[in-house]
Amino acid sequence: MATRDAGRRTGRRDGDNVDIVHQKVRRFILRGELKPAETISQVALAARCGVSRTPLREALRMLQREGLITGERNRQVTVAPFSLTDLEQIYAMRVVLEAAAIRYAVPRMAPEHIADLQAHLARMDHFARSGDYERWEVPHVAFHQALVNPAGSRFALTLAELSDHGERYRRFYAEHGSQSWERGAREHRAILAAVQDIDPESSAALLVFHLAQTVYRVIEMIDPNFRPTLLDTILADLPRPAGPARMQ
Repeated sequence: MATRDAGRRTGRRDGDNVDIVHQKVRRFILRGELKPAETISQVALAARCGVSRTPLREALRMLQREGLITGERNRQVTVAPFSLTDLEQIYAMRVVLEAAAIRYAVPRMAPEHIADLQAHLARMDHFARSGDYERWEVPHVAFHQALVNPAGSRFALTLAELSDHGERYRRFYAEHGSQSWERGAREHRAILAAVQDIDPESSAALLVFHLAQTVYRVIEMIDPNFRPTLLDTILADLPRPAGPARMQ
């Protein structure tokens, strides 16, 4: 009985370790601590995470299913390289879902929701002034989550996952894009203004513009010859902002 109980306890610890290792390595990848296309030994990665290779292998299988690593061979792990096709698909799904969610959410926002959005935006502006991406990203993610939370938990969870998968591309744009901080701040303020006016259509249109521009700018920086036909097709059926912000 004691042996069986110990085994059950060990199983729980192994399961806990898998989740912890999965989240840890996932953060390494999404935050750029493990670079796109970087190859690292499983032994070194296990040592870095402070675990044995047993939970690491299961965590790596989970990350492979997520598309964040390309496979395991010769006891090595290769981080998935930047892929503009991957970027386009992430944001193609995100614009459709997030536009639908914000349309539903805006008329249902209480004053407390607006206050939260204003607070997130103020914190983003504060950290943008010093170019501190790590701290800026926290209220940035919270801002986008707050825009869709009234639409329900299923929307929020799915969009949070898509946002996670887009983080390394956002980081690349923020760290290498010309005027990326200023452009992003203008776009976020425009979205908030439309939300405050209780204008769901304008809110959705400005949000779609904001998300799409991130994709187009990253494409321009990495491979201007890439044609995002999937995203272009989807955007043709979504609302566009009027006036100076209108997409070309």
